[in-house]
Amino acid sequence: MLNRIIKFSLNNKLPLLLAVVLTVVGGIYSARNIEVDVFPDLTMPTVVILTDAADMAPEEIERLVTFPIETAVNGATNVRRVRSSSSQGFSFVWVEFDWGMDIYKARQIISEKMGLLSGQLPDGIVPMLAPQSSVMGEIMFIGMRARSTSMMELRTLAEWVVKPAILATGGVSQVTIIGGDYKQYQVLACPVKMDMYGVTMPELEAAVAAMSVNTGAGVVRDFGNEYNLRSMGRTNDVNELGSTLVKMNGDAPVRVADVADVVVAPAVRQGYAAQNGEPSIILSISKQPGINTLNVTQNIEQNLTSIAKSLPADVSLDTSIFRQADYIQASVNNVGQSLIEGAVCVILVLFLFLTSMRTTVISILAIPLSLLGTIIVLYLVGMDINTMTLGGMCIAIGSLVDDAIIDVENVYKRLRQNRLLPQNERRSAFTVVYEASSEIRASIIHATLIIIVTFMPLFFLSGLEGRMLKPLGIAYIVALLMSLLVAMTVTPLLCKLMLSGDGYLCRVEKKNWVDKWLLTSYSHSLGKAITNSKKIIVSLALLFVLCLLLFAGMGRSFLPEFNEKALTIAAVSRPGVSLEESNRIGALIEKELLQIPEVISTARRTGRGELDEHSQTSNGAEIDVNFELGERSKADFLHDVRSRLAAIPGVVTSVGQPLEHRIDHMVSGTQADLAIKIFGPDLSTLFRTGTEIKSLLAAFPQVVDINVEQQVETPQLQIRARRDRLAYYGVTMEQFNGFVQAAFPGKKLGAVYEGERSFDLIIRLNKDYTESIDGVKNALIDTPQGKVALTEVADVVSVGGPGSISRENVQRKVVVSANITGGDIAGTVERIEKYLEKELPLAEGYRLEYGGQFESAASASRTLWLTTAVAVLVVFVLLYGEFKNATLSLTVLINLPLALIGGIIATYISSGVMSIPAIIGLITLFGIATRNGILLVSRYQHLRAAGMGLDEAVLSGSADRLTPILMTAFTSALALIPMILAGDKSGNEIQSPMAVVVLGGLLSSTFLNVYVIPIVYRWVVRKGWA
Repeated sequence: MLNRIIKFSLNNKLPLLLAVVLTVVGGIYSARNIEVDVFPDLTMPTVVILTDAADMAPEEIERLVTFPIETAVNGATNVRRVRSSSSQGFSFVWVEFDWGMDIYKARQIISEKMGLLSGQLPDGIVPMLAPQSSVMGEIMFIGMRARSTSMMELRTLAEWVVKPAILATGGVSQVTIIGGDYKQYQVLACPVKMDMYGVTMPELEAAVAAMSVNTGAGVVRDFGNEYNLRSMGRTNDVNELGSTLVKMNGDAPVRVADVADVVVAPAVRQGYAAQNGEPSIILSISKQPGINTLNVTQNIEQNLTSIAKSLPADVSLDTSIFRQADYIQASVNNVGQSLIEGAVCVILVLFLFLTSMRTTVISILAIPLSLLGTIIVLYLVGMDINTMTLGGMCIAIGSLVDDAIIDVENVYKRLRQNRLLPQNERRSAFTVVYEASSEIRASIIHATLIIIVTFMPLFFLSGLEGRMLKPLGIAYIVALLMSLLVAMTVTPLLCKLMLSGDGYLCRVEKKNWVDKWLLTSYSHSLGKAITNSKKIIVSLALLFVLCLLLFAGMGRSFLPEFNEKALTIAAVSRPGVSLEESNRIGALIEKELLQIPEVISTARRTGRGELDEHSQTSNGAEIDVNFELGERSKADFLHDVRSRLAAIPGVVTSVGQPLEHRIDHMVSGTQADLAIKIFGPDLSTLFRTGTEIKSLLAAFPQVVDINVEQQVETPQLQIRARRDRLAYYGVTMEQFNGFVQAAFPGKKLGAVYEGERSFDLIIRLNKDYTESIDGVKNALIDTPQGKVALTEVADVVSVGGPGSISRENVQRKVVVSANITGGDIAGTVERIEKYLEKELPLAEGYRLEYGGQFESAASASRTLWLTTAVAVLVVFVLLYGEFKNATLSLTVLINLPLALIGGIIATYISSGVMSIPAIIGLITLFGIATRNGILLVSRYQHLRAAGMGLDEAVLSGSADRLTPILMTAFTSALALIPMILAGDKSGNEIQSPMAVVVLGGLLSSTFLNVYVIPIVYRWVVRKGWA
């Protein structure tokens, strides 16, 4: 069948050329329309349940809200982990499902479970599911600043103009606003005036609730018309609102303004925002999973351009604070540039060896045709172009021309040999091309199949590593299959059309000087190698053992460090510190960062925005830093950043990168390389254990940014009811709790409308009673006997209580997080585990768990090595199918240790860390290196079958296959060099370690292969084993 494909190609020029044109057109169309992103979709199926718990304390939220929700969802189908955080007024529950679970099915399951909570939660507490967002997190920050417009008006514009326009953009899942003053209509009651007029809090609440309400009153039909009858009570005039009647004191009306101030004022601050150290409003935008970031960003910016025209002249919108699209574009462009540069290197190598423009053109056409065909397939199956799929094509680019090179070189050689025959003995160009292509067809197909088989372990990876690396494997394999198809169809046809002319063959009869020099040098050195075969084999065996020892001592990591040109700095001060103090500390951090030459801009969010699962507590801040490296290295820059942050008193910081730490957070629940989780019942013991671990980690200099989760006691002001005194004054517990809830935090009783915009209408006591401890004590509570001081019926005491409570799988926990420098994450974690087991005794009921990317690295390594062993077995079976001899098959497999030698040495010299991409590079080598062995052994067998002696067959066959072996090796190797040289650029971080391994292994396997295989083959045949 395969011979028929070659024959069909040679006999049907026009249909084949038409197919080539359609491939080019289809590839260009697909390239223009295919989705582009930085990574494949890595979003773990996670449903987030958010609950606004109306100013309840953390321990009350844990007991009354979080625990019932956790219990309800724990038994849900395919749930693998449930995490939660209970803080002042808010509950967050993260329900993580197994990979592969459809997220919308997962949301449906959780919605059904939420229905079981009816009656179990406090009144007015309604959990809600957060919008489904991508793991890539916020794709964009927008800063709003103004010269003269007030922060309250600016926040209102953000809420009612900018946010709706962004949410209307397709693909946006959530917009969170932080900063500015949230506008409210407030009724600030004065207890003294209320007492003087005899007004109780429930009476004032009733008046406020009805002060701005419209009601419908049916219709009136008169004069032949139908009139809608409406009661118009709504107003946004504070004077009119203040004139609302509360009650009659005899004949004298008591109005709201008599006992309270009606004002438009900002709500109690939940958070601050700043841009480059100046007060600002920041809108963070999250996208939906599976949506093109570049398209969404472009559409948002177009909408913002239109909106900006309707805003006040002094208001500016800044979209350059953080744009994930910048990283994506830079990454894709860098990988694309490496692809083009690799292709140029391939062209130079081909021309150097072939010294013929025609043969070079025929060979090189395999690259664009294979790549365009790959893009068509990716487009048709719904995949996108990202750094992984581009990386697969980059690694394949040298191999794409291998099949074509072998075919072209053999056809070219046979045509020249045919040209040297007497005129009457010459065969037709068709016959020569057909036989030359058929001669090496089996070797090409077996070699390609072996490369594909050795890549199969990638497809057994699960979880995050599988999601990330499978697209690379798919792109690589599709590209190889496309190149095989080109080599069997287009290449023979072009050889027949461009190389078979007598005039051309006459001009190139002489061998080029590169061929001559290589064959002369190689023949001489091969003879010496055969003479000293024992020394060579023993030396290589010792070198291989040494490399295995090097491999065992190397560091381990999951993924190399990204180069996002942005930092995310989490800064946490002491629990209980006020929001204003946290804002001051945050401003100081920004000031320090902006003094660093490499820092371009900063954006800070202190405290929380709305119901945002990634929001900070009042003592926390997150600073996003854009930077551009100059003369200093990245390591020196980060050292400077950490040194400046360490000099700021009263704050603990952690330095990471936006996307990298999103992945960490998804894997372990913590935005750091390492998360040591301490489980147990008592928060004080947990925190004390965490502090001990922090001090013990100081023994490891490569461990930085050590932070103990702040779950220690924070100040609380408790109003403890004295029931005997309440009974004496005739106040029920319901009345007491109702008064406390309305008087201090404020109670929403309605809304005031300004056109389309609505603003909360709240009631609470004025600032004399809500902003100090003495004020709280002096507040007057209603009793049947008149108003009395709160201290008459309750004790107001200052105590401590937890600021937040974290749980995982219904157990309390405290997390010690840290980052690890130097690359060897897995090795460092292993040493930490042993050290803590020895130095840290744990109380009964307490235990440690370790989380982070190293877990994924360990799991992926085990899977890869196990499946690789199976893949090598399959390769052996394929080789046996080719040679029908087990010994010859094992002879070809000698290339595997030869390739490992170079791959391990290259990794040891470049980084000393064996990451998952580097392991995949080693696996890739197995297939590529085996190709050369197949070409040599099959040629030896062919020559011996033609009646040639053993030594002559080995020498002649080795010389015959030297040029194609070196050409394929050099093209594959040089195509990787641009990616290695640009390894520190965005997008090349994962492919670069893979390319280093493949380059080192290719060089060692190629140069050793052409000596070792002849020696071993000669020895095996002489022993009578083949």
